[in-house]
Formats: sequence, C-alpha cells, structure tokens
Amino acid sequence: MTRSAGSTFSNALTRRVAFIVFTVILLLAALPTALAQTTVMRLPADADPLVIETRSGEQRFSIEIADEPHERQRGLMFRQAMAADRGMLFIFPVESRQGFWMQNTPLPLDLLFIGADGVVRAIDRGVPFSTASISPNVQAQFVLELPAGTAQKSGIEIGNRLRHPRIDAPAGK
Repeated sequence: MTRSAGSTFSNALTRRVAFIVFTVILLLAALPTALAQTTVMRLPADADPLVIETRSGEQRFSIEIADEPHERQRGLMFRQAMAADRGMLFIFPVESRQGFWMQNTPLPLDLLFIGADGVVRAIDRGVPFSTASISPNVQAQFVLELPAGTAQKSGIEIGNRLRHPRIDAPAGK
C-alpha cells in the first residue's frame, strides 16, 4: 500500500497543528508564573502600627509583614511608590546577619536592621535596581524597609527601639 501526496501532507499538517497547540498550552500554563514574577506583591497592612521610639517622640508606621520565605524574597520588588508612613517588616526565624539587594526594585529605600531585642542596629540605603549586597555586619531578626529618607526625616537612629506585637513576642516583652 502506498501513501498519496495528499495523505502525507495531511499527516504533516496534523503534526504541526498538534505541535502548535501543545506549545500554546505550555506557554499559557507558564504565563501565571511569569506574570507573578514581574508584578507587585501587596500584603495586607497589619492591624497594629509599628512604633519607633526616637528622641523627638514616637514615629508610627503602617506595615506589611513579610514572614514567609516567598514574601521575604519578593519584598517591595516592582513597587513604584509607597507613602511616607508605610513600610514592610521582614521577619526572619532567627537572628543572624541579613543580606538584601534591590534587583527589580525601582523604589529607593531605607533599610533598618533590627535585633531580636527590637533595637535598630544598622541603617542602610537601598539604591534602585542595584544588585550590590546590603548586609551590615550586625545580627538582625527583623529588617524594616521604608521610603528613602524616612529614617532621617523621622529622627530614626541606631539604638532606637521598635514596638510591634511581632517584634515584642521574640524579644520576650
């Protein structure tokens, strides 16, 4: 039995269509993951304000809490703006030297490295889109990201104490 030219063409066309359909399905399946990796992660604002005790008085911030590994990894990536009284608190399981970078983060930030006792141990500036490590030589269980310049404007300094239920609990307060 021999194949006709029409039959060979039909089989080739069927294989191409099947390949295209399969490729489209794979691309559509990967789309949510690709979009999730380039979109802003917005966590709900915590019900309790974060309070920083400064020489000039208490400074209050509404915070998002990043306490899961995937939340800490994404942080404020792709965020274009944030109100001066807002921030993101990163909570780590144990106190250790923490390292951050600003890849995919267009928003300039102040990073406050906070010990398990709730005391600010270092303040650094995050430069938009930088892949340079921000890792001061201090032990921290918490890192608070605020819009750049907020620490200086608010009088926040190394040695200030932070209060929030999630910080007070590990500190035994």
